[in-house]
Amino acid sequence: MRFQDAARDARTVVYAGIQADPLVARMAALLDEASHAQRVLGRAVMNGEAIDPAGWRTAFPGLFGATAAAHGSPERERSEGILTAALEVAGRGEQARSQVRGAIVEALTERLLARRVGAAPLRRERRILFDGVTAEIHPYDVTVERVGAAEAYDCKWGARGIGADVLHQLDDARRHAGTEGERLLTVLVIFDARRSCEVRLARLPGAREGLRLVSLETLDRLAGGQAGAAGGPSSGARTDTPTGAAPA
Repeated sequence: MRFQDAARDARTVVYAGIQADPLVARMAALLDEASHAQRVLGRAVMNGEAIDPAGWRTAFPGLFGATAAAHGSPERERSEGILTAALEVAGRGEQARSQVRGAIVEALTERLLARRVGAAPLRRERRILFDGVTAEIHPYDVTVERVGAAEAYDCKWGARGIGADVLHQLDDARRHAGTEGERLLTVLVIFDARRSCEVRLARLPGAREGLRLVSLETLDRLAGGQAGAAGGPSSGARTDTPTGAAPA
């Protein structure tokens, strides 16, 4: 098993520009330290259905109301920062908004993983190659490249982005690694509610054995935290991070 940079084609060039957008890095940094409620705020606003900041402040009284953190406090400043950045994302055209949101989830995943494994083994847009096996076309969004403890992450904005092809690719990679005597942990990171992910997975064909699911509620487990509830959903995918990665 070995890792390789994604082919430098037109898609890669265009997407690299999106990943380099300062808004992506700014939003990922804000969400990195955010509470669950603040991440829910970010997701709701970035959906792009409404761009009135006053309306969003009313919709999230726990972050902006009378009982929220005091004005000028780090917590309140983070909520305001997330709202401002999310509104910038929401104001983009539909296609641009979709691309930026995906890049934000990938950047956030990388930041959270860096807390646990450090920056050195982290890579973006990498393919995983196996002897005698045709290489997959689509690269993995984030990989942790450590001997005997490799990890591959596929990141999605929402549950609707989970497809049977994604499940098959992750399962095939894990099985091919096992055939070569290697250990590869495969993880879906979905910036959406766990229940939405479970419903989507239950409707799709594809293997679930060994697949881990990280949802909006459990993002901090990428960094080794304990946020969110553990337990496997009816879909058969685990809702925590890989065994041997972040603690469950």
